[in-house]
Amino acid sequence: MFVAKDLETPSATEPAASVRRTEACAAGVLADLIETPLAPGLYLVATPIGNLADITLRAISILSRADAVYCEDTRHSAKLLQHYAIAARTRPLHEHNEDREIERVLGEVEAGKRIAVISDAGTPLLSDPGFRLVRAAASRGIDIFSIPGPSAALAALTSSGVPTDSFFFAGFLPAKEGARRTRLAELARIPGSLVLFEAPHRLGEALQDMADVLGNRPAVIARELTKLHETLSRGPLLTLADAFTREPVKGEVVIVIGAGEPKTVTDDEVEARFRELLSDMSLKDAAKAVAGELDIPKARAYALGLKAKDQLS
Repeated sequence: MFVAKDLETPSATEPAASVRRTEACAAGVLADLIETPLAPGLYLVATPIGNLADITLRAISILSRADAVYCEDTRHSAKLLQHYAIAARTRPLHEHNEDREIERVLGEVEAGKRIAVISDAGTPLLSDPGFRLVRAAASRGIDIFSIPGPSAALAALTSSGVPTDSFFFAGFLPAKEGARRTRLAELARIPGSLVLFEAPHRLGEALQDMADVLGNRPAVIARELTKLHETLSRGPLLTLADAFTREPVKGEVVIVIGAGEPKTVTDDEVEARFRELLSDMSLKDAAKAVAGELDIPKARAYALGLKAKDQLS
């Protein structure tokens, strides 16, 4: 194991020596990792989301020794592998061929191979292929190793200034307006911050739908994270929707949205809704509908429904 020798805390007058010590330590750690035998298994390796320096020493050591690296796009991943002089055998694994490739990948692991899986950027499986492969590997008792590292969702969330103690990652919204608004209505009930990906050419219209369905919540648009033109735009959803409808957007986009204010539904509001429904529905069906619409407990809905029904009698 590499042990740093004679590395006392440097004085402020010797920054160059300190940098050399750090460089030697990192090189020693990487050398130790590469010398340690790599067990057969499936390795899910996080890769940079933009800046190629954002890769862990452990990730480099695994990719350099893997018997094969399955990539979302082999041409894209070649830039990273070449940057670190990693001469790995690469194969494609994407949404169009994952089902066909599962048996090949699992067969290689079961034959004693060390197989790595990477996405185009960030942590594999987050809005990327690989879930079905991992599920199949787990069902067959194959060893699965997650090699943590960069994640666009977490990078955007932690730099947003939006509460991070409770959040929900929703991936990409549907492309069509109707389906998108339906999905947003489902997300509106989640009591926490929301993190989403969006295609740049749909950003303006998606933000407008978010404002309409979720309310004018505080939000942050993170673009080109870790890259030269990284930007964070903060503001209410309506303000951001207006800005990004007028301004053409390029590059990768992550949207972070603050939690909505809890809604208090009064008894009068519940009873008024029952009076609208009870002329055409049974009490049981109306109670189920009201509980779902107003997001209240079914027991409360049924009790207030009885009260409303008595008033109508």
